[in-house]
Amino acid sequence: MRRAFAAAACLGLTTSLCLGLGACSQAGTHAGAANSKICFNFGQKAAVATAAPIDDGSAAVDNCARRWAYSLAPSRDRADVVAEAVVAACNGQLTGWNRASLGAPAGDGEAASLTTGQLTSPIQEHMGFIHGRALLYVVQARAGACAPPPATNGVPDSIGG
Repeated sequence: MRRAFAAAACLGLTTSLCLGLGACSQAGTHAGAANSKICFNFGQKAAVATAAPIDDGSAAVDNCARRWAYSLAPSRDRADVVAEAVVAACNGQLTGWNRASLGAPAGDGEAASLTTGQLTSPIQEHMGFIHGRALLYVVQARAGACAPPPATNGVPDSIGG
């Protein structure tokens, strides 16, 4: 049926557009089913010790990012756009983590990143962390067709800030 639709849609289109439409149609037929085994279970209490051995604020940021990402993942926007919305929603947690790092010795200084070797600061690393986690969790929630966490008044439950 999809091939018939693609063939019918090709009437009047150039060959390259028609081939592109056919490729999209065929690509959709090979798409795998959702993998619900990758979904986070919001019903279980996450072990904070496993997520962050030192409570430096990253656990609150990670929790916020996961909960908002799973909540916003059904949006039809591109994953990177949804991830930006997640970062905006978690601004309070990110600000708290940044504030805590500035109180640490040399918290506002630069050092070499352990992942890139480039000069960076804790605040830059925190931004990279939340952007990466937000995008990961949006894609994870979409790939697994994961259920969002419980929410109250439009805000996912258990988000501190």
